[in-house]
This record gives sequence, C-alpha cells and structure tokens, in this order.
Amino acid sequence: MSVLDDIVAGVREDLAARESATPLTDLRAALADAPPPRDPMPSFRAPGTSVIAEVKRRSPSKGDLADIPDPAELATAYALGGAHAISVLTEQRRFGGCLADLAAVRAAVGIPLLRKDFIVSDYQLVEARATGADLALLIVAALADDELRRLHDLAGELGLTVLVEVHDEAEAARAVDLGAGLIGVNARNLKTLEVDDQAFGRLAGQLPAHAVLVAESGISSQADVDRYAAEGARVVLVGEALVKDGDPEAAVRRMTGRTGAA
Repeated sequence: MSVLDDIVAGVREDLAARESATPLTDLRAALADAPPPRDPMPSFRAPGTSVIAEVKRRSPSKGDLADIPDPAELATAYALGGAHAISVLTEQRRFGGCLADLAAVRAAVGIPLLRKDFIVSDYQLVEARATGADLALLIVAALADDELRRLHDLAGELGLTVLVEVHDEAEAARAVDLGAGLIGVNARNLKTLEVDDQAFGRLAGQLPAHAVLVAESGISSQADVDRYAAEGARVVLVGEALVKDGDPEAAVRRMTGRTGAA
C-alpha cells in the first residue's frame, strides 16, 4: 500500500464517522448559512505571482512542523502579509488538521480559503462549502476518472473553485481532459513522498495556456517563487516555510516581493 492509499483509507474511516453523526441532508441544510463563495481567480490571474499560504501543523514526510494553537491568528498574519488565499489542512491523522481550523480561519479573514484534504466523496465538498471554504483540492492520483469528474462538477455546482493537483504526465493529461482551469503541480509524489523539483517545469508545457498553474511543495524563498514564475506558475502554495518562520507576516511579504505596509 502506498502512502497515499494509507492516507485515503484513514480519511474514509474518519469520513464515515462524520457522516454517521451528521447526515448529508443536515449538512446541505447548513449551506444556507454559509457565506457566499469568494472567487480567487481574478487575483490569481492578476500581474505578479499569487501566494496561497498554508495552515499546516505536520506532514507525513516531515513530521511535526509547528505548534499552531490559534490558526485564526496565523491566517490573519498571512492576510496582512499579502497572501491572496489561505489553505487550511483539515486531514487529522497525518496532518493534524480539522474542520474547526477551517471555521476559525473563515471567521478571521476575508480572503478566499482552500480546504486542503484528500477529498473522495460528495460529503466532503458539502462540508467544505458549509464551513466557509471557497476552494477545494481534488488530487488526481487519489481518484478514478468517474470520481474525479463527478466531484469536479459537484464542486462547481456548490460554487467552489477546484484546485486539481497532478504529479506526473499521465495525471496532467487527465486534468487537461477534465477541463480544469486551476491546476497544481505538486513536486512531492504522495505515493512515495519523494520530491522532484523538476516536475513543474516538465509538466507546465503539457498544460493549457488558459489554465492558471500552481506550484506546490519545496518552496522556501522568493528565489523559489521567481524560478517557478519563470516556468509558468501564476500561483505558489507554501506551507512549511511559512509555519516554521517566526514572523509569518514578513515571510509572506518576502514570498510576494512586497515591502510596504498591508
């Protein structure tokens, strides 16, 4: 069993418990109280490189990254630093996240939020929207073609912008066939946890010009941001480097190249 398979198995177990506690019909009813979805695409398409700053406590590859007692405080610092969106890890077993983190961040900031999780069911997308997410991650490697298309279509119906994540040429081709408009290239292979820092540059030419490309994993400096931008990235998603920095607001400013006040 690959690392990804093991993570998804745990996600499905935790999902079953939540579905038992709160039926999908009740969750859909909660959508009426959710704030209107925020569209991140205008910012992502604007001049310059956008930063999605991540609330991330730990990872399967690095273990514990940071103690984050107040995700809302961290998210506020990210927003003040100029982040264009915030990613919140909600997977509990390997990443130490939860939906309560997403809700806390939603209450604290007004910029778009990404629910970062291993989404394999309709229920999780409805959860995301009901909790205030504006974007949802769909990992091509974790989904069969019919699942990927169904979840992509449902996310659109719910008003969620979908970040479709790929790792190799075959997955990139599937994202293109899907018609994805926001495509992330993750340098870390979730099946092996190995990092290929050439993945983005190799795959970018395979992806359509109309799509907004997001570089993910291994980004620790403005030099990394500049390199990915030169290879075609409009957006970078940064987690570890920001949560481990003692001044996350300033760290985001460095990533975006901003020096003035927010």
